[in-house]
Amino acid sequence: MRPTVDTIIAPPFPPQLPWVDGAQGHIDQQAGQPVLLEFWDFCRVNSLRTLPYMREFHRRYELKGLRVIGVHASGFEASSTEQSVRAACARLGIEYPVAIDLDLIVWDLYENAGWPARYLWDHKGVLVDFHYGEGDYAETELAIQSLLGVEQEPMAMLTPADEPGSLIVAQSEDVAGPYSGPYEAGGVWAVLDGEGVVRVAGREISVTHPGCYALIEHPVHTAGTLELEIGDGVVCEAVCFTPGLAQ
Repeated sequence: MRPTVDTIIAPPFPPQLPWVDGAQGHIDQQAGQPVLLEFWDFCRVNSLRTLPYMREFHRRYELKGLRVIGVHASGFEASSTEQSVRAACARLGIEYPVAIDLDLIVWDLYENAGWPARYLWDHKGVLVDFHYGEGDYAETELAIQSLLGVEQEPMAMLTPADEPGSLIVAQSEDVAGPYSGPYEAGGVWAVLDGEGVVRVAGREISVTHPGCYALIEHPVHTAGTLELEIGDGVVCEAVCFTPGLAQ
């Protein structure tokens, strides 16, 4: 989405922030270079679902002049340590710089509204495009191409639900802590920490690190009943539901 004004300038990052692979990450050091910045949290399923697109933007356009930067703003206890963020970045194969915003300092500077959130800045540090939540990946890519002066086929969408014009049905609300009971969604996820197993409808899922784990995935929006059992050594901070395609 294009902003209604062309006067919004990227705030500089605080100098004390820790970075993952961040020697070239500070946005105020990117003079003359467009920057795509995303706020995310590795414990939020919506953030996990945008990551493949962010990685591909980095792969496609880094050598053409785009700088991709992640800002990890923790929203769960399981993702609230520097060590857990660094481990998640390695596990998820993130090769662009990530600022670790444990105290939400950058979040407040940007007056950010949620996870995930993408901001595209031009070579002068002026905001030219932004998007809250999942989706609109093709729109973001076309805005990147316009800034860089390149033309190429946009990336293919990774799931049918990401295709422009897809009919999506709203899901059940997320629930804090462990939950069992009825739901309507395209998928069910849980924010888990510790080590052990959880059981979903008799199936065991190993928990080896803090993160957001897929419990159930449906091809379309589905009404079901979740049967979740949390094993010893595991903490469940939330159960999250994702939207699904209309049948």
